[in-house]
Amino acid sequence: MLIIIIDIILVLVIIGMFVYPRWNLRRNAKVIDEPEFTRLIATSQLIDIREANQFRVNHILGARNLPSGQIDQSLNAISKHKPVLMYETSRPVSAAKVAKKLKKAGVPEIYLLKGGLNAWTGKTKSGN
Repeated sequence: MLIIIIDIILVLVIIGMFVYPRWNLRRNAKVIDEPEFTRLIATSQLIDIREANQFRVNHILGARNLPSGQIDQSLNAISKHKPVLMYETSRPVSAAKVAKKLKKAGVPEIYLLKGGLNAWTGKTKSGN
């Protein structure tokens, strides 16, 4: 009986590890498709939360690189009066953490590009 209870707890923990980040992301940011993302670029702050080496290879034209691992040090570089558009490569791995920190810092509107840079068909800059 004890083994069954332990197995159930382990299964719930594993499920929680996959569900919580997505729930947390959707709680703090809105995941939007490319047409809406493109429409918002002119009036928003565009940030690439990937590491600097990935940013140098290729990024959306006009994006600033604020790596997710350094977001605490970069919060002062983000205006709290304009929406933030952010993206990663494909799946949102770090976006939930970044969105939560931005929301806590007072950024009212946070958007994430659905599919990330891999789904982007607009202009990019390569080989910085």
